[in-house]
Amino acid sequence: MKLSLQEQLLKSGLVSAAQAKSVKSDKRKQAQQQRKNGVEVIDEAKELAQKAQAEKIERDRELNQLRQHQEEQKQLAAQIKQIIKLNRLPRDPEGLAYNFTDDNKVKRLYVSEAMRDQIAEGRLAIVKLGPQYEVVSAEAARKILSRDEASVIVFNEQNKIVDVVDDAYAQYQVPDDLIW
Repeated sequence: MKLSLQEQLLKSGLVSAAQAKSVKSDKRKQAQQQRKNGVEVIDEAKELAQKAQAEKIERDRELNQLRQHQEEQKQLAAQIKQIIKLNRLPRDPEGLAYNFTDDNKVKRLYVSEAMRDQIAEGRLAIVKLGPQYEVVSAEAARKILSRDEASVIVFNEQNKIVDVVDDAYAQYQVPDDLIW
């Protein structure tokens, strides 16, 4: 049989029988007093354990929120990737160059003349899929915009209402050779 700590201390001679008896009676008196009066004895070890448990629970909650946020970001990225792959339009490698800026760098995409006009009018958009750029419809670009604005590089969505008074140059024609 295993001996209690009190019995082990008595056996080794570190504590006298009188000391052990007084400690035992003090414990018993404390327990009786607590039952009678409803007085709580402050146990520091218990409080520290509860505080540590509360901190652990809070830390776990924060980690779970972080993991959940990361999972949502992964899901959004997968949705964007799927939208782009399903709605991308074929490009014309021998077509006209369409220049645009991404991250303060000028990029070039070769598209047909009809596609270039539609991009300029806002019916098509250029989106980023990893290191590549793809051309998608305006509808797909709006879906991507609702998930992540940084993925849409060029989307000339224009308000159809143009104030004639503010446009002093409306009467002038833009030359055809002015393509950058």
